[in-house]
Amino acid sequence: MTEQIFLGIVGFSSGFLVSGGVVALMIGLGVITRFIGITHTAKRVELYEDAILAGAVAGTVLTVFEVKPCAVIPGMIGMAALILFGVFMGIFVGGWIMALAEVINVFPVFCRRFGIVKGMSWLVIALALGKTAGSLMHFYMRWGKG
Repeated sequence: MTEQIFLGIVGFSSGFLVSGGVVALMIGLGVITRFIGITHTAKRVELYEDAILAGAVAGTVLTVFEVKPCAVIPGMIGMAALILFGVFMGIFVGGWIMALAEVINVFPVFCRRFGIVKGMSWLVIALALGKTAGSLMHFYMRWGKG
């Protein structure tokens, strides 16, 4: 019994540490402020906070309890919810990647090294389309399900 209590305390404390690190990284990279600036929605900061909290809680529940969204919401509604969840996760992860690339100046250095003067927006679009195509192939071919 004491071992379970100890493991619970360690797990709870580890969760606090990890979440603090993630929030610090989000603030350091400016992901949320960048999203707010791009979408011109500064008046709805509370909605961003609520969405981040809801996403963290949903992610925790799905991870800890291994809930399958299609089993919880039956039929086509479940599949639509799963697709919508995937789209939102893709946007979020893409935002993280772009924020990180922006912070470490990947694109200016890359363009300067390869002599690219025009078409940087096309380069970013090509990278996004390549990432999307790779992800779709990964999920369609079920790679990694060994």
